[in-house]
Amino acid sequence: MRKLKLGMHTYTLHLWGFGQIWFSPGGETYDKEYDLIELIGKSAEWGLDGLHLTGSDLETRCDQRLFQVAKAAQDKGLYLEYNFSLNEESDPRINDTFENAAQVAHKLGADLAKCSLDIRRKPPLYGSNMQPHVMKQLADIHDDVKKALPAYEKYGVRLAIENHTETYADEILWLVNQINHPLVGVCLDTVNSFPVLEGPEAAVEKLAPQAICVHFCDHKLDRDEYGARFHGVAIGDGDIDCGKVLDLLRRVSPLDRITFEIEWDKGSDSLEEAKKKQLDACLRSIKYCREVLKIGREDEAKF
Repeated sequence: MRKLKLGMHTYTLHLWGFGQIWFSPGGETYDKEYDLIELIGKSAEWGLDGLHLTGSDLETRCDQRLFQVAKAAQDKGLYLEYNFSLNEESDPRINDTFENAAQVAHKLGADLAKCSLDIRRKPPLYGSNMQPHVMKQLADIHDDVKKALPAYEKYGVRLAIENHTETYADEILWLVNQINHPLVGVCLDTVNSFPVLEGPEAAVEKLAPQAICVHFCDHKLDRDEYGARFHGVAIGDGDIDCGKVLDLLRRVSPLDRITFEIEWDKGSDSLEEAKKKQLDACLRSIKYCREVLKIGREDEAKF
């Protein structure tokens, strides 16, 4: 069985001020109780092997800050991945260009930069796979990536393109296949197909063979009088068959690391109560990944 490293997407602790703003009412941010350097230390204490971080976690992308974060991760033996978007309206702090992202990743000591494409879809979402207005956007992105490839080749950084919440698996595959470069692959999010009404299992099966990065997530689907709603839960608590997904990734993907992500809702809880629940879900997810799914090191993570 392939030995995989285990990392965490910082959005897992977004109520603690990490990751990005995502459809937050009024666009407010959550204050950090500790900074990224301290989170790197805590991640090592929790038994993680790496962090998947954003520009908002860095706070500034000046060389001094990037080198500081790189050293902190290196001192703790953690890998880093750099997450950026092209045009995220809800949180411009995470936006970057393809070329600059390669430089940022390099200075962080990260071997991978992950991009959300921020495709703008016209309604209806259902049945809109590879529609002309989408393909025009993808064609422009294709040209932008091609122009930036020399930077990725120079620094030896891989580019992972995510099936974000506004794209179908086929669209991501079309783009990656058209770029056709050994440093460019897929970032597979195991639940992101829900918002375009694409089955997560079908999306995972399509994207796994070219996945060089993963957002390993679990969601629970609930029904009420208004229809159906999915929400983030600790790994193993939802409706995604995480063991089946992991087995597929082991068999068909080139991945050497699993980076989990929790999309925890604050709901009606107070911020302090929601933060406690989110941290508990984070630690339970690490335990589940290590002890049940057998991801990574043989020694048990310390909590």
